[in-house]
Amino acid sequence: MITHIPVLFEEALEYLAIRPGGLYVDATLGGAGHTQGILARGGRVIGLDQDPEAVKRALEMRLPGLTVVKSNFRNLGRVLDELGVGQVEGILADLGLSSFHLEDPRRGFSYAQEGPLDMRMGEEGPTAEEVVNTLSQEELYRILKEYGEEPRAFAIAKAIVEARRQRPIRTTKELAEIVRKAVGFRKAGHPARKTFQALRIYVNDELGALGALLQAAQSRLAPGGRLVVISFHSLEDRIVKRFLKESSLRILTKKPVVPSAMEVRANPRARSAKLRAAEKGVA
Repeated sequence: MITHIPVLFEEALEYLAIRPGGLYVDATLGGAGHTQGILARGGRVIGLDQDPEAVKRALEMRLPGLTVVKSNFRNLGRVLDELGVGQVEGILADLGLSSFHLEDPRRGFSYAQEGPLDMRMGEEGPTAEEVVNTLSQEELYRILKEYGEEPRAFAIAKAIVEARRQRPIRTTKELAEIVRKAVGFRKAGHPARKTFQALRIYVNDELGALGALLQAAQSRLAPGGRLVVISFHSLEDRIVKRFLKESSLRILTKKPVVPSAMEVRANPRARSAKLRAAEKGVA
């Protein structure tokens, strides 16, 4: 059975400063770990997730005070409008992949397990299989360089194009092996890690969605409301940091909050997490 452990759980709830009866948005519902913490402290939650499986799990939990909506968080403003909600007391976004995504080989997120090259968090848009088999070498290079910050992006893009001339690339293990041969051994992490990150970000337009969420959050927070974002790689963190610096919100975290050594030992996936928080001023 897959178990999802929410990252920076206590820290996220502390910065949200839950008010009993207040309405909060969990923009990345996932396994509902953070949501359950908000509910336990007396808050009410609107939980968003584009993954139909996550929505189904959350509905089956029947958590009092939780309203579940199947939607990408980029649609936050529209979702709140449809629910007749103007402003909320807090918005939380945990941008990491859930254990449900990583440990289910059918989703195609893991280079360590054999599965179809999907990588979609929802049901819409092109799959990673379509991307690696149809885009030009130049476009694949751009994706790997921009979204994966992959120093061997040219060699990997070239290897992908050469491999697909022989036969279409269908599975995660096929792609991981192509990357391994192109890159060779790496001391830090699997050689395909950055390639898989880049493709996942591209397939789901994660950075575009994050920008849309942040813009909506600024207007949808009630005075005194809090925004808490947990990112897992430098691309996301830079976007959040720049947005907070340029926004009208008051920054609460001069430096990002990171997991304790104890949390990282208990949950190694938390090691790259960074939490930033801000508050909307009271008029």
